[in-house]
Amino acid sequence: MIGVIAKLTIKPDTNADFEATMKALQAKVHADEPGNKLYALHKTGDVNVYVMLERYEDQAALEAHRAAPHFKELGRKLGDYLAGRPDVQVMEEV
Repeated sequence: MIGVIAKLTIKPDTNADFEATMKALQAKVHADEPGNKLYALHKTGDVNVYVMLERYEDQAALEAHRAAPHFKELGRKLGDYLAGRPDVQVMEEV
C-alpha cells in the first residue's frame, strides 16, 4: 500500500468553494479509481489549512490517480484556491 499526506494551505475566505471542489473530486475518485482505498479531506486548527489523507493499493494506482482526467480538471480548479504549493509526502506502508 502507498500512503499520501497532502497539506493544503488555501487563500483566506475561499473555504466554501475549496471544500465544494474537493467534495466533487472525492466523489470522482471514489467512483472511478478502484485502486484508491482512502481519499479524505480533514480540517486542521488553522482555518486555512487542510490535510488530505490518501491510500492506494500500489504505485500504479497512485499514478493512475495523478493521470485521471477528473484529477487534472479539478486539480486545476483547486489551484485557484491554494495559497501555495501543497506539501505532499508519499510513503510506503510497512
